[in-house]
Amino acid sequence: MNPPKPTLDDLRIERSAEPGSTSRFWPVAIGIIVLVLAVSVIVWLKRPGGIPVHTALVREASGNGIERTVLNASGYVTARRQATVSSKVTGKVTEVLVEEGMKVQEGQVLARLDDTNVKTSLRLAQAQLVSATNALAETRVRIREADQELQRQTGLVQNKIATQADYDHAEATLLALKARLEQQQSDVTVADKQVAYWDQQLDDTIIRAPFTGIVTSKNAQPGEMISPISAGGGFTRTGICTIVDMDSLEIEIDVNESYINRVGAGQAVEATLDAYPEWKIPSKVIAIIPTADRQKSTVKVRVAFDKLEPRILPEMSVKVAFREAGGSGPVSGRTVIVPKIALRQQGGRDVVLVVQNGKAERRAVTVSSTRSDDVVISAGVAAGERVILDGPAGLADGAAVVETRGNP
Repeated sequence: MNPPKPTLDDLRIERSAEPGSTSRFWPVAIGIIVLVLAVSVIVWLKRPGGIPVHTALVREASGNGIERTVLNASGYVTARRQATVSSKVTGKVTEVLVEEGMKVQEGQVLARLDDTNVKTSLRLAQAQLVSATNALAETRVRIREADQELQRQTGLVQNKIATQADYDHAEATLLALKARLEQQQSDVTVADKQVAYWDQQLDDTIIRAPFTGIVTSKNAQPGEMISPISAGGGFTRTGICTIVDMDSLEIEIDVNESYINRVGAGQAVEATLDAYPEWKIPSKVIAIIPTADRQKSTVKVRVAFDKLEPRILPEMSVKVAFREAGGSGPVSGRTVIVPKIALRQQGGRDVVLVVQNGKAERRAVTVSSTRSDDVVISAGVAAGERVILDGPAGLADGAAVVETRGNP
């Protein structure tokens, strides 16, 4: 029996459902992969960084002994030598030669007043002096003539040629001229003093600096009237400018009389200007004013800076810490100073957070003393490290941080 012959139906390819399912699976798989990659990129871009914190440098405490603060107070920077410069006479300002911030030397011309009337009076006095001097010279010549006449009359009377009356007349003329000479000498002296007076008045129209200093305010302009006393219903100035001797700056503090027993002359003081809170300025007490203010119950204390700097300006607010050296000898080891706000309490202990390799590290510290805005630490941190001043309350040990320095 012969096998069946192949037909066209034998050549037909049978297609199953699997290829169709595969063609629909790949777009879905690619979409899932793209979505996962996108989410990964977004998560990577939004990954959490370090916590930003302000830090400060740990400073080594100066000296070998511990200084403790016995009193904190506040006051102002004042100038011991300061003057509002005015004129000695009332007049109209014609020229002002200073501006705020200008440094002036003692005797330097600051302003000029109108001197027209004064110059006129000075010229009149000078003319009167010349007239009195000329009259005096004429009288001297006439005295010489009268003396010669008297001598001739004396000879004539002795020879009985002239009468006694002629002699008496010559003598009286001489005496009268001598009296006139004395009067004219007095007139010359008066005229000379009159010239000196108007010369001084002319000099008073020039206003000069009484001492070397800095001009802090300019109070008058050309065309205004100025007077050494208040007058004119408020339209008359009483000063050209205010000059401050920057070398005389000091601190004035009103200390409550209950605590004045903690302050003594020569006592060490640490001053801190409100404008520069990180700058600790060594100072000392120079005087305690021996009287109290009854209304405020305070005693005024003067404090001098150990070294003046241009950053210190009059009327600046300043906080001071009066120091007292404590202990009987040097302290073992080195003490450091950190800002008080860096100190924290955890578990009943004093701790600080130190930045190490971009992470916060908790350190237990030993506090030796407290200053106005700082604490003295004898153990736990070393000079040169940086402590965290602020940050989240729950900032954990080992947390990544981004350092923002609070001071150099």
